[in-house]
Amino acid sequence: MNNNLAIEIKNLSKEFVLPHHRRKTLKETIVNKFHKKNINKISAIDNLSIDIKTGEFLGIIGPNGAGKSTLLKIISGIYLPSSGTVVVNGSLASFIELRVGFQKDLTAKDNIFLYGALLGLTRNEVKNSYDKIINFAELQRFMDQKYKYFSSGMQLRLGFAITSHVNKDILLVDEALSVGDESFQKKCLVKMHNLHKKGKTIILVSHNLNMIEKNCTRAIYMKEGTLESVGKPKKVIAKYLRSDNTL
Repeated sequence: MNNNLAIEIKNLSKEFVLPHHRRKTLKETIVNKFHKKNINKISAIDNLSIDIKTGEFLGIIGPNGAGKSTLLKIISGIYLPSSGTVVVNGSLASFIELRVGFQKDLTAKDNIFLYGALLGLTRNEVKNSYDKIINFAELQRFMDQKYKYFSSGMQLRLGFAITSHVNKDILLVDEALSVGDESFQKKCLVKMHNLHKKGKTIILVSHNLNMIEKNCTRAIYMKEGTLESVGKPKKVIAKYLRSDNTL
């Protein structure tokens, strides 16, 4: 383990197996029961290696289907790799699926305590951060309302607010900064910068190239599950814009 590295990724690959033919009727299922099934394998990540330094603000860009979100999900443990290794040196907070874990029939207030517990916080820790969380989410008037009545934007804001107040070493952010209006997005970026100043490692996936260039210390450009370019954000973005993927 290298203490200067937050994440070490070596020869990482991820394949998804999809059935080639979907049975639509009971007859088809019976007739084809003993037939060999044709399958398609889709390679989302292909032999990828990269070291992510402790305390850096890394941006990940690339077209849809490049493997960006899959990479974050493997790092966070949502997906297991098909081959290769991922070593995470430190505690991790994920801003990938911010609505997973909430209970729709509980109030927003109850969900804060529930979601906090899922993130490893004690009830007293959530209590101490409660006012900061609801003020950040700008949902003070809705704490006694059931979560299921929240708009998708309100749900994401609540998830982001809770997760951003958890004291973790590494933060994975997948387009979560797009929630809410422009002023809320700016607030999220300020929060990210404050955490970065405290030495936190931040990995941001975004299609907002301007956001990547202005905020990240390094960037990677992914294409078809591989690394096309790694380096200063401005140079990496320039290479991406010259590629056929953006046309």
